Amino acid sequence: QVQFVESGGGLVQFGGSLRLSCAASGFSFSAYAMSWHRQAPGKERELVAVITSTDGSTNYADSVKGRFTISRDNAKTTVYLQMISLRPEDTAVYYCNAELPFGKTWYTAWDYWGPGTQVTVSS
Repeated sequence: QVQFVESGGGLVQFGGSLRLSCAASGFSFSAYAMSWHRQAPGKERELVAVITSTDGSTNYADSVKGRFTISRDNAKTTVYLQMISLRPEDTAVYYCNAELPFGKTWYTAWDYWGPGTQVTVSS
């Protein structure tokens, strides 16, 4: 079955950095675009970054452009999120998933979500 195991979160000060990892299994990892989402308390889950399966091109939410970098290792079926210049508004639980192209946007491939990893940025 599909599984996502996120790790690498923690407590960091304003301006700090973290690198998140997500180990995926149960599907053909290399065939899917992969993504990171986040959910802050009291807010809906939002798509943060996507990396394609074909040429490795990336897309980011405006709020994280220039600060977050998504990457993937198909051999390890793992997707990463390097985060720098972190802000208190980045505080959230971060999740990964796979994505399917849907017009000019993306459609999350799986209903299953892993446990996520908590990122807390102090001011």
